[in-house]
Amino acid sequence: MVLFAAITAMQVAALQPVDRNSEAWWAERHAACVETTKKGGFDVAFLGDSITQGWEGAGKQAWDKSFAPLKSANFGFSGDRTEHVLWRLAHGELIAAKPKVVVLMIGTNNLGHASSNPAQTAQGVRAVCDAIVKGSPSTRVLLLGILPRGESADDQLRVAVAQATESFRARADGTEVFFADTGYPFVRPDGKLKALLMPDLLHLSEGGYEVWAKAILPQLQSVLRRN
Repeated sequence: MVLFAAITAMQVAALQPVDRNSEAWWAERHAACVETTKKGGFDVAFLGDSITQGWEGAGKQAWDKSFAPLKSANFGFSGDRTEHVLWRLAHGELIAAKPKVVVLMIGTNNLGHASSNPAQTAQGVRAVCDAIVKGSPSTRVLLLGILPRGESADDQLRVAVAQATESFRARADGTEVFFADTGYPFVRPDGKLKALLMPDLLHLSEGGYEVWAKAILPQLQSVLRRN
């Protein structure tokens, strides 16, 4: 049984750390994030994919208002999946700085690229949480549900995102990892996404980042008070 479990884990792409160093921008950003980690001095780290990296673009005004005062650093990489985040954490990013809180949202690319199903994606998300907690026991993780995507409630990716989130939210134990659903402001009562906030039904507009910041900030402040 143990051998079978090990073989199964090896077959799950979402659990296997892998780099994207063949992409020059990714390698350069990773090197910069390693230097940020060595320098330290940040209390909050945002970790994820393009939606997180977007705090540096469309979300900059909201970031400067809500998160920069909390001494935050951005470790978002466009296109990343759980396996890429696991590699980055194992190769010098974030953990050694021992931030007070890591705000984590990852997994939409696992589903969107069809490299993982919802259950496998959830395994990858839990593995990222485990890597942070093991590497820096004093760090708390604010685990965010994957933001909704796709126009309607019955969109295939919308359903997959909800399934993955429901599967990994149980990783939150209220001690090391805390869960927050911050996707509700983006959905209309009829289940359709608000296009002004998510123009391509995935990424956020400037207004979308303002809404997201308002959803995250009280949750983050609550976790910070526990440190």
